[in-house]
Amino acid sequence: MKPARFTATLLLCATLAACGSSSAPPDAAAEAARTNFSLPLNHAGRWITDAQGRVVILHGLNMVYKRPPYAPDAVGFGEDDAAFLAAEGYDTVRLGLIYKAVEPQPGAYDEAYLSRIADTVDTLGRHGIVTLLDFHQDLYNEKFGGEGLPDWAVQDDGLPNQPQLDFTLDYFLEPGLNAAFTHFWNNDAAADGVGLQDHYAAAWRHVAARFGGSPYVMGYDLFNEPWPALQAATCLSPLGCPLFDSSLGAFTRRTAAAIRQADPQGLVWYEPNVIFNNGAATYVDTGGDAHAGFSFHDYCLIEPITGSDLACDPFDDLVFDNAASHVAGTGDTLLLTEFGATDDASNLQAMVDRADRFMVGWQEWHYCGCDDPTTTGPGDTQAIVLDPARPPAGDNLKAAKLAILSRPHPRAVAGTPLSFAFDSASGTFTLDYSTARADGAGAFPAGSETLVVLPARQYPQGYAVAVHGANIVSAPGDMMLRLQSCAGVSAITLSVSRSGTTQQSC
Repeated sequence: MKPARFTATLLLCATLAACGSSSAPPDAAAEAARTNFSLPLNHAGRWITDAQGRVVILHGLNMVYKRPPYAPDAVGFGEDDAAFLAAEGYDTVRLGLIYKAVEPQPGAYDEAYLSRIADTVDTLGRHGIVTLLDFHQDLYNEKFGGEGLPDWAVQDDGLPNQPQLDFTLDYFLEPGLNAAFTHFWNNDAAADGVGLQDHYAAAWRHVAARFGGSPYVMGYDLFNEPWPALQAATCLSPLGCPLFDSSLGAFTRRTAAAIRQADPQGLVWYEPNVIFNNGAATYVDTGGDAHAGFSFHDYCLIEPITGSDLACDPFDDLVFDNAASHVAGTGDTLLLTEFGATDDASNLQAMVDRADRFMVGWQEWHYCGCDDPTTTGPGDTQAIVLDPARPPAGDNLKAAKLAILSRPHPRAVAGTPLSFAFDSASGTFTLDYSTARADGAGAFPAGSETLVVLPARQYPQGYAVAVHGANIVSAPGDMMLRLQSCAGVSAITLSVSRSGTTQQSC
């Protein structure tokens, strides 16, 4: 056990009544209501929204433990990690569930494992952090050097496998792996006669029934980085692969339909095939699900090959352009649920700046190294905290990486963002937004509150604010800047700097 170095700083509640079972005093619950978005989260077109209809921009990290017993608490991830994330200004975690642990035998679910995941969800929630549940896989199963699906779901046709050649190359070079994926996408029967996808969808229905009532769960990420198997070569074109995506779409709709039996309104997050990460187009959608989100990743292939990300900007911009274009057609919301896995400061800086430019929230990969069998480079390269079993402080932290990722962002906007950006060199954060509701149903009234996260890591000596169209209602230097809109305004402009004189005007 690691020493308790941090205490709870924020309690997240759907309503004040939702905090009734908490040991926190009423004033702590009231403070939570003032300083966080209201749950549950939903969406208005491309925007994630809270229960008040405010636009929510999430910043957070991934936490996926890929080794048995597949639960983050097994490596020490717990209360002090959640408190640390909250203190750094993060408000979301993409939390990995490994399907092999969920359904170790066909039709048999491990409730003890789901209870461990639920404890982590609740721990994060008590600190103001919402969880995206992620059925995570890489390379399908341990047999192929990865993790994800149960042993009973492996059908490799007796073909050879040579795992650990290279995380990316293994996808292309393992015949047995590609056979296993092909059987899965075909929904071929497991030994009990039930289709592999049918089992998978039923497992998600079971998980949704368990977590659908949690105010801290922001939805379900259906399948991490779907691999097109034998059709991969057709997906390498920038135009993508409509044929494989039709199969992936059928899987997405089957799985979403199963979740809807247990949770009619929770956000269902679906992913494109993995080659989308490198600039290919996608044709996958949920068939009109009203509560759907597009979960996309962005990794530049050139950077690990050349050791430099200088040529990555056009490819990374294309990924964002493709994501924005896709949801413009489907009406779904979107979230960048993976990028990073690197210590390269220029790569990380470019990505978070790009996300601001496109006004997209994100979850960076990854909180820890955690003996990750399927990542680029040595496992600790991806880490922010080297060992979750130790307190997240001092030499257990990568401070240089945190200096890039722990950055200002609009947590909840009473209106629609028009632009926001952060200049890390000068410490200047800017936000422009209209008071128009993102769902098109009029405008927010005067006095509506916008929340902006200003991490102490960026403003260790405090900050100065210049805002036009709103009044400041938070205390000077608070990590959460609270703005209330003035009467008669349709647009609000904000600038935050590390020094100067605070000014506000209506």
